[in-house]
This record gives sequence, C-alpha cells and structure tokens, in this order.
Amino acid sequence: MDLGIKGKWALVCAASKGLGKGCASALVREGANVVITARGIEALEATAAELRALKGGEVRVVAGDITTEAGRAAALAACPQVDILVNNAGGPPPGDFRNWDRDAWIAALDANMLAPIALMKATVDAMAERGFGRIVNITSGAVKAPIDILGLSNGARSGLTGFVAGLARSPLAAKGVTINNLLPGAFDTDRLRVTFQGASAKTGRSVEDLAAQRAGTIPLRRFGNPVEFGAVCAFMCSMHAAYLTGQNILLDGGAYPGTY
Repeated sequence: MDLGIKGKWALVCAASKGLGKGCASALVREGANVVITARGIEALEATAAELRALKGGEVRVVAGDITTEAGRAAALAACPQVDILVNNAGGPPPGDFRNWDRDAWIAALDANMLAPIALMKATVDAMAERGFGRIVNITSGAVKAPIDILGLSNGARSGLTGFVAGLARSPLAAKGVTINNLLPGAFDTDRLRVTFQGASAKTGRSVEDLAAQRAGTIPLRRFGNPVEFGAVCAFMCSMHAAYLTGQNILLDGGAYPGTY
C-alpha cells in the first residue's frame, strides 16, 4: 500500500531508539524526509546511518532536549516544513506520589504534556494552510488503564489526551490536519528492560522470570516490537488516515481488558 507521504517532511522526537526510532524508520521507508531528534548525539548518528541505509527519504539529525524551548527551536529549524509531527518523550520515573514534589510534577508536565502542545502550536497553522497535516502523540496505555506507580505519567499524559480531544475537533480538522494519540502497551525497549532490572533488584527475581511473567499477562504472549509500532504510526500519518482524528489508538497486544 502506498501511504502517499513520499516527499513529506516529518519531525520525530526521541527517535534515536525505541518507539521513536521505529516510527522514523517506517516513515523513511515510505519515502518521507525525517528530522530525528534526541539528547544523545552518538545514538542519533547511529540511528541516522541505519535510516539512510534504507534509501528512502532524507534524514537530518538534531541533538537537543525537546522539552526545552531551545531544543524545540533547533529541531524545527532543521525541518523545511513540518507535514508530519510525531511527539514522543521518555516517561517520568515510577514511584510513590508522596515523594514527588512540585519540581517532579513540573518536569513530567514539561516532557509529556507541555512540550507536545508547544510543538503543535508551532506547526498546526502552517499545516492547515497547506491542507495537510498529521500529528501523532505517543502517549501510553496507562492513559486507559492507569498504573499506580506511574502517577506522574498518568497525570501528564492524561492532560495531553484531554487537550488533544478538543484541538483535534477544532477548525483545523476541516483543513486536513488530523491529530491522534498512539498508546503503547509493553514493547521490547530499553525502558521496559530497565523497569525489569529495577524490579529484579528489589525482589531478587531474575529479569528473565519477571519478563516471562509480564508477557504471560498479554493475550499475544509476547511484547511488541518497535517495527510494528512504527508501521501503525506511519499508517496514521498517511493519506489513508484522513478521516481519523481525535482518537486514542491502543497498541498493547490485547492487554487492556475493557470493551471500550
């Protein structure tokens, strides 16, 4: 299937590894030009080399912190125009809400709510003028099924979800700009492995045992991989997804037990 995004320009945040990398890879394969950004230049350059080897669209690299004004400005400056925006940032640490002070909450909001909103503010009007725009916010399956120790993430990402629900249904929609959220469940990424390592240190159980137990709670009996996550993201950015907006697409292998 031709997704109809060849030659489009995409800004993909936190794209040096994991889910962001999976999204950037899928877009490049479809002929889109991408600007990938993350804080670590070495990982970024390594990912860029892999993406260029796909011989798809152009790949540009910007090292910086997307949660800061300077980081966002640098990423936007590297992109001739933003036709596709994939908002992504690492989630805040788990813990007990009694231990989180105001600074912890502000950091979570900056990364997982305010930075995506700032990037949308910077790009949506130009998208509307051109008659095409695709925004995908990578949030979390915890937005639908909150996890008690992920309170910072639950709060910040739910705030973004509420904001998007309104913005996606604004006059921007009639001008070809769609805004959706992609909610990952358990994917085989560095973040998941670090979580298992932390749990292993606390419980004395092996990482392998903890991973197997967690995978066993998923109907597909496995974790997702960034390639299949990227494929769904690319479809949401395609011309075929023009009637999809304001939605929360849950990609979790069937782990969420609800009907709605």
